[in-house]
Amino acid sequence: MNVTKSGYRVFSANSSAACTELAKQITERLGVELGKSVVYQESNRETRVDVKESVRGQTIFIIQTIPRDVNTAIMELLVMAYALKTSCAKNIIGVIPYFPYSKQCKMRKRGSIVCKLLASMLAKAGLTHIITMDLHQKEIQGFFSFPVDNLRASPFLLQYIQEEIPDYRNAIIVAKSPSAAKRAQSYAERLRLGLAVIHGEAQCAESDMADGRHSPPCVRNTSGHPGLELPFTVLPSCIISASATDSSLNEVMMAKEKPPITVVGDVGGRIAIIIDDIIDDVEDFIAAADILKERGAYKIYIMATHGLLSADAPRLIEESAIDEVVVTNTVPHEVQKLQCPKIKTVDVSMILAEAIRRIHNGESMAYLFRNITVDD
Repeated sequence: MNVTKSGYRVFSANSSAACTELAKQITERLGVELGKSVVYQESNRETRVDVKESVRGQTIFIIQTIPRDVNTAIMELLVMAYALKTSCAKNIIGVIPYFPYSKQCKMRKRGSIVCKLLASMLAKAGLTHIITMDLHQKEIQGFFSFPVDNLRASPFLLQYIQEEIPDYRNAIIVAKSPSAAKRAQSYAERLRLGLAVIHGEAQCAESDMADGRHSPPCVRNTSGHPGLELPFTVLPSCIISASATDSSLNEVMMAKEKPPITVVGDVGGRIAIIIDDIIDDVEDFIAAADILKERGAYKIYIMATHGLLSADAPRLIEESAIDEVVVTNTVPHEVQKLQCPKIKTVDVSMILAEAIRRIHNGESMAYLFRNITVDD
């Protein structure tokens, strides 16, 4: 049975054994047992949760790591939170080291802000607090109607650089894109190293693409009321009329061309350390490694908090110019490590366990954010 005198209980919401490893490490550091529960998928893929012990009046921490099957993991968390809520748990705190759908935190085209939807679902299911790590955008915390503690993995990654990378004083911190420059700068300042920025990409997955809502109509709209005439858009240099030709429209609406990929900063004869928060599809990282090699970097490291490493990422990394990929254990990736020896893991269970202890005891969380910069 979980330690009663501790006053709180820790459960894992994962049905996969590989995903419960982080929960076991956290409970070992806390000196408590993992709560007794059964999480499984029925034959029709419905999620079922059975809590095997009383939680009435208790503070409950649910540890949920996110495997490749993201949607199943979300349903497991929602169902377990609701089961604990209906079992009269006092507080239900979710420990979600990697928060899913965090990249979908802005309106894109005619899509939706899925991260906001997920925040609302978690609140409705019964969660009263969340502990997470390195949200893709800090503004995501504003989506929640309850407290969010956004921990940082940078102290662990900085320690790895200092202890495991030989001659790290000859290294240079590299931002994969201008949008990642602030995070890279925070690492460079604490390590007292130089900074380089890779500018220009063949394709940016999160860029604002041409959107029909912001484009003038190519032809007059005839599907509405026959008496309704919509005004045409006035462009800076000309007015498009109904008689405008397709060629002139194409010339006016031509998208901006991206500059060729280049490196701002001297990486010649240096160890290049690329800093980012998530490494999922690795094509951009491989392209960055290739250009850094061309510019004279003799070793390429990639440091990221969340190693999703989807699809063929392990094989592509193994065949690339990248020397090592260092990620934390916020996401299970043991299978990927077997496929690619270049992938290394940094354990962050210590800071997650300390966050649980401090929240339960009502202690300040400021200690966990010491030496953390605003841009980290």
